[in-house]
Amino acid sequence: MDLSKSINSRFHNFKWSEHSTGFAFVLLFVLATIVGWPNFLKLTNLTNILRQQTYTGIIGLGMTLVIISGGIDLSVGSMMAFVGGVTIFFLNRFPGDSVTAVLLSAALALVLGAVTGFLNGFLVTKGRIAPFIATLGTMSIFRSLIQYFSGASNIVSKNTVYPRFGSAVILGIPFPVWVFLVLAVLMHLLLNNTRFGRYVCAVGANEQVARYSAININLIKLVPYAVTGFTVAVTALLWSSRINCIQSSGDGTGYELEAIAAVVIGGTSMSGGKGTIIGTVLGAVMLGIINNMLVLGGVSSFLQQAARGLVIIAAVLLQYNNTNK
Repeated sequence: MDLSKSINSRFHNFKWSEHSTGFAFVLLFVLATIVGWPNFLKLTNLTNILRQQTYTGIIGLGMTLVIISGGIDLSVGSMMAFVGGVTIFFLNRFPGDSVTAVLLSAALALVLGAVTGFLNGFLVTKGRIAPFIATLGTMSIFRSLIQYFSGASNIVSKNTVYPRFGSAVILGIPFPVWVFLVLAVLMHLLLNNTRFGRYVCAVGANEQVARYSAININLIKLVPYAVTGFTVAVTALLWSSRINCIQSSGDGTGYELEAIAAVVIGGTSMSGGKGTIIGTVLGAVMLGIINNMLVLGGVSSFLQQAARGLVIIAAVLLQYNNTNK
């Protein structure tokens, strides 16, 4: 009898809204299995889904912090092309196929990404510009700069070692997927096990209360943009090394929407103060599953964007309903 009461108590106290992303992921996976049977469950297909979503998924990890803190970053796609293009420019200045040149170029990319992200954060915090407007402006700036320096053409790497990183496979899993998982673990620990993570949530939930608690608001709002710049640089390295070039006009286009979609579908509140890295990872994979399921189901490519849009709207509506219960 006591066991029955205990089970009933746990069932009634269980907050379904906190696990909605996980349930949605399982249901979507089952649906995709049915629609795409038997091709969907093939290892090569599942691996391709993970590889395809890795690039925007990594950006989404940083974007999660930005959105939780109450901001938004629309410049990540253009920033990715800019950082990737500058990295290859720098790499091509080294003679031969030196591994040292690749490592130095990678270090430059990571620093440049963090600096450009810091610039966004500086405009938002010190410039007092709304995040939407600030990053909309830098989105145009980054894209224009890389198009100008490249003559709006492809920037191709001359180093034959460079492409090996983006196309490497370790234990049957593409190297970019390993990077995505490692960064996800680190970001999860940063958000959930550090004072900084708690401060980010506090600032996003109620900035005024956080200020009264002696939290450095500007610093806490600025750092997530720098972190996002860093994750953008990681994506720029992985993508440009995989295809051995950067298309200055096309690469990164739409990445901001993909990253934001992954964050929102993963349960992060657009109003700030609440979100999880695990949710963002699931959200990114769910987007890949949706695309793959539509392809296997023979749905027109023109309707695939519409289906993705409906999923995003549904995710936001669920957030709104859960918040107002």
